Amino acid sequence: MIGAGIFSALGPAAGAAGSGLLIGLALAAVVAYANATSSAQLAAVYPEAGGTYVYGRETLGPLWGYLAGWSFVVGKTASLAAMALTFGAYAWPEFARPVAIAAVIVGTAVNYRGVEKTARVTKVIVALVLVTLAVVVYSALANPDSTPSNVSDLAGVSVGGILQSAGLLFFAFAGYARIATLGEEVVQPERTIPRAIPIALGVTLTVYAVVAVSALVSVGPTALAASTAPLATVTGEGSSWAGNVVRAGGTLAALGVLLSLLAGVSRTLFAMARNRDLPDWLSTVHPIHETPHRAEIAIGLVVIGVAAVADLRGAIGFSSFAVLAYYAIANVAAFTQPPAERRWRRGWQVLGMVGCLVLAVSLPMASVVGGAVLLAVGMAVRAATGPRA
Repeated sequence: MIGAGIFSALGPAAGAAGSGLLIGLALAAVVAYANATSSAQLAAVYPEAGGTYVYGRETLGPLWGYLAGWSFVVGKTASLAAMALTFGAYAWPEFARPVAIAAVIVGTAVNYRGVEKTARVTKVIVALVLVTLAVVVYSALANPDSTPSNVSDLAGVSVGGILQSAGLLFFAFAGYARIATLGEEVVQPERTIPRAIPIALGVTLTVYAVVAVSALVSVGPTALAASTAPLATVTGEGSSWAGNVVRAGGTLAALGVLLSLLAGVSRTLFAMARNRDLPDWLSTVHPIHETPHRAEIAIGLVVIGVAAVADLRGAIGFSSFAVLAYYAIANVAAFTQPPAERRWRRGWQVLGMVGCLVLAVSLPMASVVGGAVLLAVGMAVRAATGPRA
């Protein structure tokens, strides 16, 4: 979660709600927590690769599992493209797309060799990103032109704008499902997963809130909305030591997300292929590295194609729509679990389901229409080919 999302999503959120993005951040966090309880509760019972694709199949039936898997793959493919473009924008803005494509190639190669190596690299990257975000906060607070009133200025902010900002900022929280989608590779999953997801979410919300408040105080919502690299704007772009640090940190953050997200998406693709909802050649496991290497390569190739033509802000909105649909199914699946499997009250699942639907339809119209069309395409493909055994 603590990755490129906070480096890219603040701009679109500020454009939608101005300083009201802080309310949107809180709403996104509440919906994310509700979703996290559902994911953790389900993962404790079904610690298998695939996340809600598996949960939907087991609790609601193959059709809902397929829709969840399709939503995840489609939405996270857009996320991967957004992360790759963020990497390019921070690393080398003049050649953002070629650099983005190179990053996807490197990330795919690392994941190809095994998730253990990916986890080690990601730990180092997260530590460096946290240092970078601390520099952002320091730079913002040290800015003599900082205006605390930016935080409380809600003139012209609408309820619709706040909800849209929440949907866009949800993009920066969605990584908690990665723990569940890697269920078969987690030690003691029935104990580890339910603890790890809420803890990770709480830490992330704290970090994001501090950074968002600092950014608003320093430059205001208008400057954030106009920037494709909002945290670099806070620190003066590349004209100061802090700006250079943030450029480097944004690059590392995007790389960290690429590594973990490529692993999560490929595992869902692998699980769908293993159940023959997708071509079964994608379910092959590498004999040495023990990774779903064909699924890894397939996702990498698709992301390269999307990154070659995608718009960053559109990719964020599109990704949020599909992923919110994915979590809506997770909440329904968790709601159906019997008392013996329940760790949280059903009210959290209801809140999560309603929150996902409200945030999804509040996103920019292009994202809603595009996301709905691709989900319909997925269902049409299944209807045309028929359910597989």
